Amino acid sequence: MLNILFTSVGRRVELLRAFRQAYMTLGLAGHIVATDIDPLAPALRLADKPYLVPHLTTPEYIPALVEICRREHIDLVFPLIDPDIPVLAQHRAELEATGARLAVVPAEAAALTNDKWQTAQFFQSLGLVTPRAWLPDEMDVTQAHFPLFIKPRGGSAAQHTYKVNNAAELAFFSKYVPNAIIEEYLPGPEITSDVIAWLDGEVLAVVSRQRIEVRWGEVAKGVTVCVPEIIEACVKVARALPACGPVTVQCMLKDGVPHFTEINARLGGGVPLGIAAGVDSPRWLLAKAAGLPVDLPPLGTYQTGLYLTRFDESFFLTADEREQMASCHL
Repeated sequence: MLNILFTSVGRRVELLRAFRQAYMTLGLAGHIVATDIDPLAPALRLADKPYLVPHLTTPEYIPALVEICRREHIDLVFPLIDPDIPVLAQHRAELEATGARLAVVPAEAAALTNDKWQTAQFFQSLGLVTPRAWLPDEMDVTQAHFPLFIKPRGGSAAQHTYKVNNAAELAFFSKYVPNAIIEEYLPGPEITSDVIAWLDGEVLAVVSRQRIEVRWGEVAKGVTVCVPEIIEACVKVARALPACGPVTVQCMLKDGVPHFTEINARLGGGVPLGIAAGVDSPRWLLAKAAGLPVDLPPLGTYQTGLYLTRFDESFFLTADEREQMASCHL
């Protein structure tokens, strides 16, 4: 039995289906366990064992996860939203005392990737190009070249991110956006790379995709691309963090040069496109966890020019079924 836990599954239906297929392909037995705070989170419907948990900001959150790991004999834990990562990293010892292993970067790396300002400095320390960036109270507005881009240092899911066109907008958004960082505006295109790493930092694959359309911070339309310079940079980032499980690395192109912007230390929302292109990350991760041999293709070996376009799909629950899901507490 190989049991895995996804925290904060939300809408990640495709991802759970891909892991389900990987179990079948490998002939592995085991349960997919998932948590969320909302009984109507769609991906809970795909889990063998769904659980509702307290909000991650409450003291009850980690004890609830510890109990789930013990009760379900969890072997491997994957976080699926950014705010979970520093919390899990901080409580690694408690969670791994249950026998589970966390696909979560170390606490220092979690703090770094959760702060866009620190992330930029990290990229620069590796010799990677980043957008010019300022903190609001350190910026001379009279010297600003508009447009600019403003976002929270600890933001997630593209919340509170804005293009700033003039000094008046900069003054407003500098107060409106919490704990902001200001960057030069890069029109793109934006390239997001899924870096499939194992718990020991071994990079199994890197697959890059150009984001054509984004909804709620997640790719809605995209296409696979392969830029050797970006793949090389992603490997460098994974080794320096160090990665402990999958991460995503984002960059914007300017005059053909990648400018690196963010790291999400988790499975990205666009992973299904990489899987369809030949990077079967769920199968490889499950095989590694089960101690099975993994035959990896050379880095950068995947189908390019493969497009993703997403649509909504619905689950329907009766009042009784919704109540049953809402009762999935410990």
